Amino acid sequence: MAFSSSTRSLFNLKLTKTHSSSLHHQPKKKPVILFSHAHFTPPLRSTYNDCFRANYGTFTNHSAPRLRFSVKVGSPDYSSGDEAQSLISEATQQEDFSWVSVIIPFLFPALGGLLFGYDIGATSGATISLQSPELSGTAWFNLSAVQLGLVVSGSLYGALFGSLLVYPIADFLGRRRELIISAVLYLLGGLITAYAPSLSVLLVGRLLYGLGIGMAMHGAPLYIAETCPSQIRGTLVSLKELLIVLGILLGYFVGSFEINAIGGWRYMYGISAPIALLMGIGMWLLPPSPRWLLLRAAQGKGSVKEYKEKAVLALSKLRGRPPGDKVSEKQIEETYVSLKSAYADQESEGSLLEVFQGPNLKAFIIAVGLVLFQQITGQPSVLYYAGPILQTAGFSAASDATRVSVVIGLFKFVMTGIAVLKVDDLGRRPLLIVGVSGLALSLFLLSAYFKFLGGFPLVAVASLLLYVGCYQISFGPISWLMVSEIFPLRTRGKGISLAVLANFASNAIVTFAFSPLKEALGAENLFILFGVIALLSLLFVVLLVPETKGLSLEEIESKLSK
Repeated sequence: MAFSSSTRSLFNLKLTKTHSSSLHHQPKKKPVILFSHAHFTPPLRSTYNDCFRANYGTFTNHSAPRLRFSVKVGSPDYSSGDEAQSLISEATQQEDFSWVSVIIPFLFPALGGLLFGYDIGATSGATISLQSPELSGTAWFNLSAVQLGLVVSGSLYGALFGSLLVYPIADFLGRRRELIISAVLYLLGGLITAYAPSLSVLLVGRLLYGLGIGMAMHGAPLYIAETCPSQIRGTLVSLKELLIVLGILLGYFVGSFEINAIGGWRYMYGISAPIALLMGIGMWLLPPSPRWLLLRAAQGKGSVKEYKEKAVLALSKLRGRPPGDKVSEKQIEETYVSLKSAYADQESEGSLLEVFQGPNLKAFIIAVGLVLFQQITGQPSVLYYAGPILQTAGFSAASDATRVSVVIGLFKFVMTGIAVLKVDDLGRRPLLIVGVSGLALSLFLLSAYFKFLGGFPLVAVASLLLYVGCYQISFGPISWLMVSEIFPLRTRGKGISLAVLANFASNAIVTFAFSPLKEALGAENLFILFGVIALLSLLFVVLLVPETKGLSLEEIESKLSK
């Protein structure tokens, strides 16, 4: 992948600063620090590099391209929206690592997102093929509305059930095993659906595939956020959203290619199987999350020595270092001491209700609020009108539903790419505020089009593209990014499972309520309703959502706890 000059600022984060005298005001209670830029009391050193090596170690892979990152050490500024101020003024830290050590732990979990998106895109073409007397290749092509609805939403029901299933067992399974199970479910679901001899078997396959979606959308952001360098966490977690959009596009393209083949729907669903197999093999080869291993050790779930040894090996592998290197050993030991101290006065493992208490409740409100507003600001409804809007504007290609889908999908992909490139540069809050403001404006413009601007179709097209673009730089990628980093480590597994559940549940509600709302209110009033909800979501972001750019997961936890 070639990077243009516009992307250089994302990765060229080298800062040159020196120690200053503002080292004296540190918080009395130090947050837990895991493999990141920690708060520390710096002794006098002969050079800055000596200080950094002694605290964190360095690794240089001379055979691979190197990236040099620098991150301000943040102290907790506990107001919503203000960036954390530097605890160690004018100090900077640099970490050298190869692209392979960053991309591989990201790519295989992110395939879970791609398979989720692929199901959305493939289903749009598969339902057409499945109902065609000539192309279905089955004797049961004449589906009722209820049967078709079950085919379309079968994976959604599976995802809802998967989110519920993983809630009590997420921390027991761990992120890696959860993603391996997800890959197996994807594989079984895709194969059973592709070779289904009857509708009932097809629905079983759709349900299994949905279970894979529910577990993947929970485990993938967790694994990525906990294993990648904090400097580029926003970029990598947002890239998962880009892979979801890429999966949608892939499903559209496969649907367009196979739409005229007899039994084409089988190929559309079956192509997911080899991708799922690749995901499973990749996750099998990757190590567990070092954060999860140390959490289990601190909770007394096994031999502390064994868990620490596994964490050292995992961190060494993730950073491309020799197995069991001294740098990783030192980091793991210091991290475990901090973690054990932080949880010394607490129960070994959080209760099922702990997510709704104290700082966990604040994280829960932020995470669930974001994924809820992501759905109820009307994205399914707006995209429903995409075809008619483009047709009224004179785009002849809009008569072909698959081509319209590809056009919208490509635009979504481009805008998501922009968000990925800018999220660690501009921050989460600015993108959310600008994007949600654009959502509200576009929804009111669409309402005006259906009410009294029908003679100006270009207004409708511009509003549609404005909506899609603003969604993809705000709620699309940023919601899942915030969900992956906002929960404290102790309740992160349970919290994210509840957020995933809320996302799919609200998706189902919006999908099922759309038709009766459209009939009762009309398109113009429906878009006004969505516009008002978008304004409420903007108020929610401004008042409650904190900025997490450049902070480690532990610093975010400390920020919310105050």
